[in-house]
Amino acid sequence: MEPNKATTERTTIILHSGDMDKVYSALIIGNGALAMGMEVSIYFTFWGLQRLTKGGLEKGPLSKMHMLGLGKWMIGQRMKKANVASLEKLMADFKDLGGKVIACEMTMEIMGLKREDL
Repeated sequence: MEPNKATTERTTIILHSGDMDKVYSALIIGNGALAMGMEVSIYFTFWGLQRLTKGGLEKGPLSKMHMLGLGKWMIGQRMKKANVASLEKLMADFKDLGGKVIACEMTMEIMGLKREDL
């Protein structure tokens, strides 16, 4: 690399879980990296890919303390009180800031998903 030549740092986040807290983590980290000037991709595979289906972004359970949906509801209430953005808003921000969303083709085939399902 030439000295003093500007370079752009890049990262890819692999999201292989559809759990709500893990999707939040990926989008928050991704948006933070974009805000710092990095090029960012999120690669959705296996159960993470389910969150890309139409209307599926907010549907995942919590990874811990799900308690038949009560845990997710409680966390959701606390997040609203703390003014934490929704997953829909974080995804929109991610795309608006130039983040790339990549769906795993192999997982799409395994799960019987087509591009129009996403």
